Amino acid sequence: MNKRVRNQRGFSLLEVLIGLVFLAIGILALTGLHVASVRGNFNSHHLMQATYVAQDRLEFLEAQPMSSGLMQAGTYGDGTVVVSGVTFNRSYTVSVNGNLRTINYTVQWNSGTNHSITFSTIRSL
Repeated sequence: MNKRVRNQRGFSLLEVLIGLVFLAIGILALTGLHVASVRGNFNSHHLMQATYVAQDRLEFLEAQPMSSGLMQAGTYGDGTVVVSGVTFNRSYTVSVNGNLRTINYTVQWNSGTNHSITFSTIRSL
């Protein structure tokens, strides 16, 4: 009565366990990718908000008359603004070269590490 059945069907317990180990490794790799994706989305969102802040203030400065105190040569702190729970520090530099004024507007923020973005424009009289 101890005859082996030659045409066994199905998987042994060892084969199932090995398959589960491979499945677990694959799922762990996907969770690592998910964490990196979420972190990238947060950084992208903060960069977009900083871009909005910088462009808004740069357009404001471009609309100022050349005789305005805001358009004289020098470095100016433009305060801070909080957007989406992140504090953005703003500053700009005006350089005068003849009839040209170069405005460099910088926004800095910290979301675990320090970040900054700078926009530049040139105005003439």
